[in-house]
Amino acid sequence: MAEIILKKGEGRSLKAGGPWIYDNEIAGINGSFENGDLVDILDFDGYFLGRGFINTNSKIRVRIMSRKKGQEIDDEFLAARVRDAWEYRKRTVDTGSCRIIFGEADFLPGLVVDKYVDVLVVQSLALGIDRIKSRILTLLMRMLKEDGIFIRGIYERSDAKVRKLEGMEPTKGFLSEPFDTKITMEENGVFYQVDIKEGQKTGFFLDQKYNRLAIQKLSYGMRVLDCFTHTGSFALNAGVGGAREVLGVDASELGIAQAKINAELNGLSDRVRFTCADVFELLPSLEEAGEKFDLIILDPPAFTKSRDSVKNAVKGYREINLRAMKLIRDGGYLASCSCSHFMTPELFAQTLSQAARNVHRRLRQVEYRTQAADHPILWEAEESYYLKFYIFQVCTER
Repeated sequence: MAEIILKKGEGRSLKAGGPWIYDNEIAGINGSFENGDLVDILDFDGYFLGRGFINTNSKIRVRIMSRKKGQEIDDEFLAARVRDAWEYRKRTVDTGSCRIIFGEADFLPGLVVDKYVDVLVVQSLALGIDRIKSRILTLLMRMLKEDGIFIRGIYERSDAKVRKLEGMEPTKGFLSEPFDTKITMEENGVFYQVDIKEGQKTGFFLDQKYNRLAIQKLSYGMRVLDCFTHTGSFALNAGVGGAREVLGVDASELGIAQAKINAELNGLSDRVRFTCADVFELLPSLEEAGEKFDLIILDPPAFTKSRDSVKNAVKGYREINLRAMKLIRDGGYLASCSCSHFMTPELFAQTLSQAARNVHRRLRQVEYRTQAADHPILWEAEESYYLKFYIFQVCTER
């Protein structure tokens, strides 16, 4: 097995518990290897630090699999990792539909596996894990079967552009016999039709599960505006929670069409309606028309996917939040999210505070939430902490 030798003073993140070695941390390599192989990582003085998958195509040069010297990455090892992930989900979340494997946070770097009722959707974003994903899926299905859960099909959604950074082409398709890729699932008492083939990411944003429940509990009797509604999930939870009127808005015609189907599934078409529009254009027009809402939900896509674009992202978040605050009646509520890990919690809070000051509103924090527990936050793996979710009462300054 080849050995990676770190430069003196490098590997600080790894030594603190981080999951990666970057290309500029490496002094040299002893031995031969192919991309995707396992290598040992040694400090400059020869001290063993870990074993992981190497890929010279990627700036993330090595992804750690184990910190135990001599550890074989065999089926016994992989089964233990998979079992740990599944037992954790059984303990912490509703497993009807959930994320079972969350990459580095489950110590299986680059691999995501979501369960929608009796179907698995897999996303493989790193070369090393891609080479063993079939073994991991076989072990997972065997484990689920032990608990009486029979998986009828697996679909791959490894169509993210980030695969190209690993020297792999984006791909999608069946990893089992073909099946209907439109799945009906239930979450928090709300039904959804999920399109795992054409929907965003793996088909549905499972990470907002309990944040949606928080909105459901808050919404009784309210007039609600759900911005960036996607397939209507927050809007539907507001409707199920007893909101008197809900408007969901998204720029995607496909998303809005699916949201309307979901409203019908839940018998909410009379109170929950959807429209296709650009939120940045709609909010000023609603203000001009004198509209007011009791609750506005802002769940935008990531405005930044790199550190280089954070400044523009701040402008975007500030704009939609101050526009929303103007539309909320005195004493009404704002739920505001950011799903980019480059938008740090501190920066997001600062941006919300600036927006409130700009429109002379006071924010009373109801609660702060993050992603659901099936998307665990692994300390020292900052990319695993990405979702920030605030609920505020918005008050007029007097």
